[in-house]
Amino acid sequence: MSAASEARAHPPLRTVRAGGVSFRLNLRTLGLVGLAAAALFALAAWSLTLGSFPIPLEGVLRAVLGRGSEDHEFIVRTLRLPRLLSALMVGAALAMSGAIFQGLVRNPLVSPDIIGINQGATLVAVFWIVTGQGRTTLAPVAFAGAVAAALAVYLLSWRGGVAPNRLVLVGIGLNAALAAGTTYLLVRFPIEQVGAAVAWSAGSVYASTWSDVTTLGAALAILTPAAMVLMWHLRILQFGDDTATSLGLPVEATRLTLVLVGCGFSAIAVGLAGPIGFVALMVPHVARMLAGAMTASVLVLTALLGAIMLLASDVVGQYFLPVTLPVGVITAVVGAPYFLFLLYRSNVRL
Repeated sequence: MSAASEARAHPPLRTVRAGGVSFRLNLRTLGLVGLAAAALFALAAWSLTLGSFPIPLEGVLRAVLGRGSEDHEFIVRTLRLPRLLSALMVGAALAMSGAIFQGLVRNPLVSPDIIGINQGATLVAVFWIVTGQGRTTLAPVAFAGAVAAALAVYLLSWRGGVAPNRLVLVGIGLNAALAAGTTYLLVRFPIEQVGAAVAWSAGSVYASTWSDVTTLGAALAILTPAAMVLMWHLRILQFGDDTATSLGLPVEATRLTLVLVGCGFSAIAVGLAGPIGFVALMVPHVARMLAGAMTASVLVLTALLGAIMLLASDVVGQYFLPVTLPVGVITAVVGAPYFLFLLYRSNVRL
């Protein structure tokens, strides 16, 4: 057994007691969370200095605190900071959604953008845009589409219960059908109505506003604690329905709650940034490789790694290529080969 595998198998734990509440902390995971948070802070600070109008780090810090020049404050606080914060929260939301669905289905090749959840949000959002509805209601509409797709997958997979493999196959089929519906909408409506939907469907945090930041922050403030509480239930479900039932866990109610929370993460991200692929697939897998089985603390690490991936992809797409590309294109370029690698490693046989 390698040193890393042995460390994951026998993690250093410390019990913390506060009044009548006690819990255990995995010191190794806590260290990884600290490193990821430090790396994210450094990347975020550096990204604010980049652009057609470079600003030194000291000028960025002054502008963020409201003590910089008028030009610096406008560039940093009005243009760059909302985009930065949106990228961080969208990446975190997608990564946590992927962690929930992969744990629920017990398959590392599953993510909401593969089993139809994101595509449900996309279909409804594209319809909303091409029919000239207001963009201010796009996020809740996308959420409704994601939940409807998730419930459709859940119900179509039901045969006296939901088997993970059947859910995956149904989800892939529904994803293809919803993608066809989205394509139909894009070719059905006039080009002047479709242009905004096409731009949105590429997946981008361009032109993010403080309103978007507020919406994302409020959603994550509600969904993240719920997801952390549900991590214990998710681990019990991974032992199988019979074991979970024998331990007194309401299996189907718990599974449905996890689906709704996972949909919430995915839908709020898709509604505000478009269908950004592969973050939900890649990041949870990397977090488990680093820290072991999914727990509340590993979920925090997953969120931080998702934020790092999306922000790094956005920086590359903005500043390090001959042309500016949406962040969804960059994540697809990175994620597609990684998906093939996972498929090869998993030795999946159809």
